[in-house]
Amino acid sequence: MPADPGRPADRHVLILGGTTEARRLAQALAGTPAEPGPGGGAAEPAAVGRPAAVARPAGDPAPDGPPGPWDGTRVTTSLAGRVASPVLPPGESRIGGFGGVTGLAAWIVAHDVTHVVDATHPFAERMSFNASEARALTGVPLLALRRPGWTPGRGDAWTFADSLAGAAALLPELGGGRVFLTTGRMGLHAFAHLAGPWFLVRSVDPPAGPVPPRLEVLLDRGPFTLDGERELLARHRIDVLVTKDSGGSATAPKLTAAREAGVPVLVVRRPATPQGVPEAHSVPAALNWLAHTSY
Repeated sequence: MPADPGRPADRHVLILGGTTEARRLAQALAGTPAEPGPGGGAAEPAAVGRPAAVARPAGDPAPDGPPGPWDGTRVTTSLAGRVASPVLPPGESRIGGFGGVTGLAAWIVAHDVTHVVDATHPFAERMSFNASEARALTGVPLLALRRPGWTPGRGDAWTFADSLAGAAALLPELGGGRVFLTTGRMGLHAFAHLAGPWFLVRSVDPPAGPVPPRLEVLLDRGPFTLDGERELLARHRIDVLVTKDSGGSATAPKLTAAREAGVPVLVVRRPATPQGVPEAHSVPAALNWLAHTSY
């Protein structure tokens, strides 16, 4: 039965998370302060096909003062489990896949979800597709929360590719011998056949599967500073930067450092949001959608 968006006690919001935006949306709905620091955050794309575990952060305090507009709203954030130690948001959390479209749809129905917010990484294409298909099966409203992408500015030398495979094909044309590869550990197989360049890969957890033969791994989690990125490019003598258009400020300093150093950047474009799914580009816009969307 459709729920009135003005009655928070009837609302159960499922956030497909793994990004700073997802965590901040959960914080806003739970009435807890947002964490300090730049936005954008390291992403952990939600995925399917894994057994789910359930976790709830201990000791989520109820805020003092009169009831807020979201008091009584149930919030569940789903994380893929691809990062060994994810940062759990306030509210309920589940870790692991749903088992594809039908599993996600069944979970939505079984848990009386009234709204779904796809706040996964902009490149979590499979999860976004599954969310769109689950919307068609359940009729539960779906919003894509996507932080704006990056745009080149004066002095930038950017080349665009439509996929990781496309980026790997273009890389030899840029002539780089020392490549800073920041596309995430899950896509390194696309570059595994390139025996010439030396790659510096930065990721939260160690990569697995096929990787380039000449590889150094730097385990680190953003946000990153401009001074740190300048030092990294200089220390490793980087002559090409490869990145996805993830957007956000947490990992953007590498782009400024590359521009200052005259290092060309190879940017992988984002996949499109599934057709018919509305988008919001900020947490306030997502809250506005939740406030005015009935189920």
